[in-house]
Amino acid sequence: MDKLLSKIDIRVNSSVYKKDPTSSELGQRIVRNGIDLMDEIGFEEFTFKKLSSVIKSTEASIYRYFENKHNLLAYFTMWYWGWMDHKVFMATLNITDNHIKLRNAIKTLTQEVVEDRGITMVNEAKLHNIVIQNASKVYLCKQVAADNEHGFFTAYKDVVERVAGIILEIRQDFKYPHMLVSTIIEGAHHQRFFTEHLPRLTDVLPGKDAVTSFYVQLMEREIGIEGK
Repeated sequence: MDKLLSKIDIRVNSSVYKKDPTSSELGQRIVRNGIDLMDEIGFEEFTFKKLSSVIKSTEASIYRYFENKHNLLAYFTMWYWGWMDHKVFMATLNITDNHIKLRNAIKTLTQEVVEDRGITMVNEAKLHNIVIQNASKVYLCKQVAADNEHGFFTAYKDVVERVAGIILEIRQDFKYPHMLVSTIIEGAHHQRFFTEHLPRLTDVLPGKDAVTSFYVQLMEREIGIEGK
């Protein structure tokens, strides 16, 4: 699957950028080094001026691709969710047992992310950190309605819709499939952050991925398939 993932082409909604960064070497450097820098110093301290220094270009050259750092962060999150949707698709492909399919999907959405060296423009592990710490900033903002109209959140919705569909294949009468999936995703991100920075707010189990285990169990109990 890793070889297949390394060959995929993640499409990001064009409304988030002025010029497609994948169309040039400079654009790819903006994305690659932007992820590195934002992961290193955080979104609040991140500026196009600092990024221009890293890529040895000008602020103006970055503004030709992205209107502001909010849109750059939106690009990062869109790419992440497009990539994650593909990972869930691959993790559930050709599996006929919906219980196994759902467990695989939840594991994919909640487990630790490692870098795929086959994808040169994006460090997925660093991007995962950015999403955990900053993805909510993309939609918890005043312009969320306008951004939504422009399709900023389509990739995220697609992931939730895909997994919610599996839940409904198991239990057609379950009333809250989308709520359950988005709660698991957002909760897992919080727990990953707590594990790293605020461990007294979570439970760290030596030698075990407590986050993924917890959310798989939560999902199974909620829809009534525990032990099946």
